[in-house]
Amino acid sequence: MVNKPRFMDLVRERIRVKHYSIRTEEAYVGWIKRFIFFHNKRHPAEMGKPEMEQFLTHLAVDKNVAASTQNQALAALLFMYKEVLQVEPPWVENVTRAKKPVRLPVVLTKSEVKHLFEYIPLTYQLHVKLLYGCGLRLMELVRLRVQDIDFGYSTITVRSGKGDKDRRVMLPASTFSMLKDQLNETQRIHTMDLKNGYGEVYLPNALARKYPNANKTFAWQFVFPNRSIVTDPRSGIKRRHHMHEQSLQRAIKQAAAKAQIHKKVTPHTLRHSFATHLLESGYDIRTIQELLGHKNVETTMIYTHVLNQGGRGVISPLEDL
Repeated sequence: MVNKPRFMDLVRERIRVKHYSIRTEEAYVGWIKRFIFFHNKRHPAEMGKPEMEQFLTHLAVDKNVAASTQNQALAALLFMYKEVLQVEPPWVENVTRAKKPVRLPVVLTKSEVKHLFEYIPLTYQLHVKLLYGCGLRLMELVRLRVQDIDFGYSTITVRSGKGDKDRRVMLPASTFSMLKDQLNETQRIHTMDLKNGYGEVYLPNALARKYPNANKTFAWQFVFPNRSIVTDPRSGIKRRHHMHEQSLQRAIKQAAAKAQIHKKVTPHTLRHSFATHLLESGYDIRTIQELLGHKNVETTMIYTHVLNQGGRGVISPLEDL
């Protein structure tokens, strides 16, 4: 007798067939489990629209989650019904929506950015300069491959950014020397790994099938490799992945504290600062939109509000007293 696969195993299998990232897999599996446990472990095939609405409302009202979190939970449930149970997902309408707060991004002044650099450890100087100098998202930086760097045209190609879109950004000339040193170190590590029977890097499934030998070439290696060989949780293959982003997050937070910058400084703050400083320099909003990889110009317009916050440019009546 062949045992039927467990439901969550089916969920994972379908996610991998669709080539979703491991982060998306972890998020979707987590939300589907919470949905099942919320309804006392009933099978999802026995539930539908009312149960989805109850769960999503519970997240907003009782758990006070952010709008983006509630939307992620909804996406996970819609995936479950459409891709795993293979039924048309129910249309949910009677849901209390989490409120999406309107907040201005935290932005550093140019002098604060320069001051921050003074407290960033040498190990992370290049990382931070690329975050600010190119407007990269944190995961876009750590996932850079050797072939994405083009010194000849002074560009970086960002592959599969948010929305699975590619884009090109400028590569500051001031980073050339540090970046070439980093690539030399990456090549040294790769050569060592090949001698030790490793040297294979993760490639998305479609690319791995199309170019079966590409995963051992230097061009496909991560610019910022992990310090150690790790086991891939999906395939069980031992290989060197990219650096873990938490170490960089920690370094930036500690540097901001030492520099006595009394703002909440994260890697994304440098991206916000990049966009705002380009606006201050007179670059048009469409150019900045393309560099940031925003789908809609409305998203980029938030930086015009940053420049205008507090009535900037308006003289207070206090000055006339």
